[in-house]
Amino acid sequence: MSFIDSHCHINFHELAENITDVLAKMQQNDVQSALCVSVNLADFPQILALAERHLNIYASVGVHPDYEAVEEPSVARLVELAQHPKIIAIGETGLDYYRLTGDLEWQRERFRNHIRASKECGKPLIIHTRSAADDTLRLMAEEGAIDAGGVMHCFTENWEVAQAALDMGFYISFSGIVTFKNALQIKEVAQRVPMDRMLIETDSPYLAPVPFRGKLNQPAYVKHVAEEIALLRGISVEEVGLQTSENFARLFNL
Repeated sequence: MSFIDSHCHINFHELAENITDVLAKMQQNDVQSALCVSVNLADFPQILALAERHLNIYASVGVHPDYEAVEEPSVARLVELAQHPKIIAIGETGLDYYRLTGDLEWQRERFRNHIRASKECGKPLIIHTRSAADDTLRLMAEEGAIDAGGVMHCFTENWEVAQAALDMGFYISFSGIVTFKNALQIKEVAQRVPMDRMLIETDSPYLAPVPFRGKLNQPAYVKHVAEEIALLRGISVEEVGLQTSENFARLFNL
């Protein structure tokens, strides 16, 4: 039995300062690999160094929609940084209207640049969307994200949004939120997404699954996401681990 954490931030100081222990716990809990996801260009060298140092850590390059006063990533810059063999994705990128208000056209332009870079370099997108599903799907359609492919990470939307993303060839990834008792909409989506289009993740150090809810999250806990999905679908946790690991390898061309 093995699992892959398709989205984490082990370069964040809460986990980076204990990285040896984080990696050891991954091994103890049958988590064979993890994708450490970029949120800004300033910290990208740390992420790349982690991926270069550890065979089972992969990385992405991108700038999160929440980060306002940071280096803006041009298409050319993203494509250049994505050439490294341990960089397997562009992102995380997308739209987030939950934390920021006002004129967010800069956010939409940044998202467009990520989609264009993904198509140019042939590496899939990691998409974050919060309180912005309609615009996220609209920009994906306008920019031809179907030609890039990718994953809707930490999915928290309804089935209609999931269906629209699936129709564009995207995968749907579930985090520890799916284990929360009141997350009924997400549980429903987890029951309906085709097994060959599903990923699992922690988004650590955030969103620890039950039974660690409210505590520091880490990649080792991704198996609890797999256990919840197995329960919801009436299948074995081994099947969830195997299928989502195969999906990860297929999506990221490993």
